[in-house]
Amino acid sequence: MADGYHPDSEALLQELRQTEGQPGGRLKIFFGYAAGVGKTYAMLEAAHRAKAAGVDVVAGYIEPHTQPETRALLDGLELLPAKIIPYKGVELREFDLDAALERHPQLILVDELAHTNAGGSRHVKRYQDVQELLRAGVDVYTTVNVQHLESLNDKVAAITGVSVAERIPDSVFDSADQVELVDLEPADLLERLRAGKTRQAGQAKGNFFAGKNLASLREIALRRTADRLDAAPWSEGNEKPKAGEHILTCLSASPSNPKVIRTAARMARAFHGAFTALFVETPDYASMSEEDRRRISANVRLAEELGARITTTYGDDPAVQIAEYARISGISKVVLGRSPHRKGFRRTKNLVDRLNDLAPDLDIYIIPDQQGNSLTKHADHPRRSEERLSAGDLLKMLSVLAGCTLGGYFFAALGISDTNIILLYLLGVLGIAMVTTGRSYSLLSSLLSVLLFNFFFTEPYFTLRSDPSYIATFGIMFIVALLSSSLTIRVKTQAKMNADKAYRTAILLESSHKLQTADSAEAILTVTAQQLGHLLERDLVVYPTDGKGGLLPAVTFPFAEERDLSTLLTPDEEAVAEWVLKNNKHAGATTNTLPGAKCLYLSIRGTGGALAVVGIAVEGGHPLQSFEKNLMVALLDECALALEKELTMREKQQAEAQAGQEALRANLLRAISHDLRTPLTSISGNANILMERADQLEPEKRRSLCTAIYDDAMWLINLVENLLAITKIEDNHVNMNMEPELLEDIFSEALSHLDRNACKHHICKELADDMLMADMDARLMVQVVINIVNNAIKYTPEGSHITLSAKKAGQLVIVEIADDGPGVSAEARERLFDRFYTVGNERGDGRRGLGLGLSLCKSIITAHGGTIEAIKNEPQGTIFRFTLHASEVNAHE
Repeated sequence: MADGYHPDSEALLQELRQTEGQPGGRLKIFFGYAAGVGKTYAMLEAAHRAKAAGVDVVAGYIEPHTQPETRALLDGLELLPAKIIPYKGVELREFDLDAALERHPQLILVDELAHTNAGGSRHVKRYQDVQELLRAGVDVYTTVNVQHLESLNDKVAAITGVSVAERIPDSVFDSADQVELVDLEPADLLERLRAGKTRQAGQAKGNFFAGKNLASLREIALRRTADRLDAAPWSEGNEKPKAGEHILTCLSASPSNPKVIRTAARMARAFHGAFTALFVETPDYASMSEEDRRRISANVRLAEELGARITTTYGDDPAVQIAEYARISGISKVVLGRSPHRKGFRRTKNLVDRLNDLAPDLDIYIIPDQQGNSLTKHADHPRRSEERLSAGDLLKMLSVLAGCTLGGYFFAALGISDTNIILLYLLGVLGIAMVTTGRSYSLLSSLLSVLLFNFFFTEPYFTLRSDPSYIATFGIMFIVALLSSSLTIRVKTQAKMNADKAYRTAILLESSHKLQTADSAEAILTVTAQQLGHLLERDLVVYPTDGKGGLLPAVTFPFAEERDLSTLLTPDEEAVAEWVLKNNKHAGATTNTLPGAKCLYLSIRGTGGALAVVGIAVEGGHPLQSFEKNLMVALLDECALALEKELTMREKQQAEAQAGQEALRANLLRAISHDLRTPLTSISGNANILMERADQLEPEKRRSLCTAIYDDAMWLINLVENLLAITKIEDNHVNMNMEPELLEDIFSEALSHLDRNACKHHICKELADDMLMADMDARLMVQVVINIVNNAIKYTPEGSHITLSAKKAGQLVIVEIADDGPGVSAEARERLFDRFYTVGNERGDGRRGLGLGLSLCKSIITAHGGTIEAIKNEPQGTIFRFTLHASEVNAHE
């Protein structure tokens, strides 16, 4: 049932939207020591009690039962129709997860938690269906037997002789909110089996249901339930006590390794300690057979399911690596499989003995291998993949040996002794070990070097017969050549491993540096994808999040240029990425969730949930190696930290901007409440006089009142325009229409809209070049000139001179508006462009401004990419100077 699941993308996305934001559900497990103890019956009884209490209950999936008492308990419960999946000509009934999520009851019943789903289901295991229901906020009642717990599989198999294929991780059992042990005396269970009152009635005479076995299974179930109760105080949110125990087991390709891993997991649970699984990658790993590689991958997954932290080290001596890691990591106990002593003249210390010498303070537990000596031998000598001989390497070997033979003839001609010729052949064997791949060439060249020396350089020549006194020479020559070539191969392999480690370390360091310098979420994800591509040498797809619980369009990162990745961007693939985002768990190829996908999808996890989703193309279904996973997780964790840092900075900037806007509003309200009172009072008072006494007033007095009303109204209009303009600029709501404009036109337009008191001053323009142009938004620039000139009109005495001038300086145009009024102090000039600042009156002067006009000018000039300042005019007065970007003038236009 390994068929991949290809989801209905629209249906899956709809489900994700419906379940988004819902609190997690609660899980209750009805736990038994064997089939037939009454788990389903107890679950159905509990469901009826819940329904009587007003809970919305649905029977999601109940295994068919022959007992009328059990079938009767289904009456009165809503039964969800089973999902029919055709498989090899047979229709299989499975739990319909999609229908359950759409129905979304308060409580759902799902029998047989350890069941393996049929091919075509979303998840490989039913417990994963239950986990998705819990994440969607649905409470679940379910059933499971003790033999289905992963850590107890070997123990149960040793008792019953039956190895159960359907198992669940212990973490699922331990994470249940409630476990109810359904107990029944073994004698009563056997009586029920003989009476045909259970589905397993036909198995009553089997070895599994022997009375002694049932008693042992019952004891295991009771102990496992008690262990869970013992662990409950800190699983409910209290801080876990620091036990100080740290259990280490080692991963290998041995068939007995799963038993060692399960034993170590049980020990870690019993001691309430940390659990680590260590894989020592030796030079032999590169030549390991495909079967052994698959076995190691399966053992890594098993250790992860049992809660182990996976760690990889590199070296050619496992004992040294284990001892060093144990010393650095504070390991207190090591669990290993039995390593047999080698027989014969090569009898040496095994791994356990060497580890005991290297780390005498460690508690070492040896797990016996009950699967036979042949499997033990397999564990001690992993099979290597068959070495393929190549014509190129063979030619290199023969060429080197031929060169050594010619060199030997040259030495003989010079009268050099045979000892030097032997050394020449030894040098040739070392060279062959360096330039060829595989041990076969070293072994063959060692043998051929002896034969060639015997054939060409010992009497009688050109025969393999020789003086018996040379036999020892030949033997020593062969051994020295073989040992030298073996050491050379080991050094070469170690150098390659060190180069690989250095490359991976360099990638991580480079990634850390690049992530620290990335200035946006897009840049961070790009760096992460590029570094993952270099590390894994695979195509990648990255889905950024929109900050609202959804995904943005995918960004592809092909490992090789011009590769078509359209097959990774289908709606089905996007649906898998959406599932990963919502559930914050990995899914897709090589996993038990949506395995039919073309990519392995992982979430980049932050403290508040998934920040992005990364898809790694998996060609041919080949999973990532353990060391690749470790580096990948480390890189994704760094990416998550960088994304959270960037998000925090953005939120801080938004908060500061919002605080600034709130301060602006508060200041505006305070200023307006004071400064609007004077003109409004003046307008209402003057208007009231005109309405009541217009016929009694002289024409000149009426005109004076009307002028006052007009002046106050214009002041209010200018105030409102400044407020609107500065608010739009601060909120970035102004669309700049940048065009080349003549300074002559800007000055003329501004002077035509000045304060009515402008006629009482001498205002003039001075332009050396009438065609001087600058890039600007004409409407906003006219406002700047009007504000500065009106400011000069208000604060200089009648008859003063105001001059508008402009000149080009390089790529800039410098505009100056000068007056010869009393001027302002140096301290005041530094603050003239601050919002709400007025010279000589920090609260404003009633009618004469809020201190917004010049602040608006600064905002407009800054938006144009220029600068503005106020400087002292000589001999008196003030000059307002600002810069704009010059425009080129085409004389032929």
